[in-house]
Amino acid sequence: MHFTNNKTLFTLIGIALCVTASATPVDEVLVIDEELEMTTRVQAVEGHPISEIYSGWHYRTPETRALEADSFANPGMLGVEQGEEIWHTVEGSEGKSCASCHDDAAVSMKGVGANYPKWDEKTQRPKNIEAQINSCRVENMGAEPYKFDKGGQKPLTAYIKNQSLGMPVELDLSEGEMQSWWEKGKETYYLRTGQLNLSCASCHEQNHGKHIRADHLSQGNVNGFPTYRLKQNKLISLHNRFRGCIRDTRAEFPDAFSDVLMGLEVYTTWRGTGLSVETPAVRQ
Repeated sequence: MHFTNNKTLFTLIGIALCVTASATPVDEVLVIDEELEMTTRVQAVEGHPISEIYSGWHYRTPETRALEADSFANPGMLGVEQGEEIWHTVEGSEGKSCASCHDDAAVSMKGVGANYPKWDEKTQRPKNIEAQINSCRVENMGAEPYKFDKGGQKPLTAYIKNQSLGMPVELDLSEGEMQSWWEKGKETYYLRTGQLNLSCASCHEQNHGKHIRADHLSQGNVNGFPTYRLKQNKLISLHNRFRGCIRDTRAEFPDAFSDVLMGLEVYTTWRGTGLSVETPAVRQ
């Protein structure tokens, strides 16, 4: 994997875009369907570079915030419903569905979305929900693994994570070599790349709350993925968003589920420790 790091005129342009007028995140409470109150701001865990953590929900327009607060209005819930259908669909040579082994997802998958990625002893690397789905498909169902962002990967991931709606994000970094992958992700987070010479931290740590053109920069927390982005009119997976951000720096972006992006998923998930799982969040 190669990142370019050219210090050109684009560097000055990129920095200028990130330091426009600022606006503080809204001081409101997210309650889903007038029943489930979400934790969208929390004191950071020890070692975090920011003292108070905000969900990206606080940085969105009133209209966008309202969409997420109403499950019937949230367009991402169509993907969750599709994921529920996939959960019960028999595929593969073993004649099984997800439900064949895991039964009621509301019970068996509760908490899963709040605690992944987890350490996988077999592969000796972190495993996110998408990778766990593929392992189950191959090893238990005798089905083909999903290709990145293809087939039912996004809706099934959204359905599984939605079972943890409202639960606090918490990773176990003591498992296996998770801490070393956290370190890899941290290195990537602060690495300036591309013609614009920007890192994740350039926007989401050093300039969160400011505007880059019409976009209000959030802290870049990932507790709502897969997220429904109004700009793209569909669910967007976390690694798709990672690759999009890297592409926007005008750098070569890594493959989905590569070591670079898996480390970044571990690190950015940890940065949102304590925030509620919001999947599917709604963003602009």
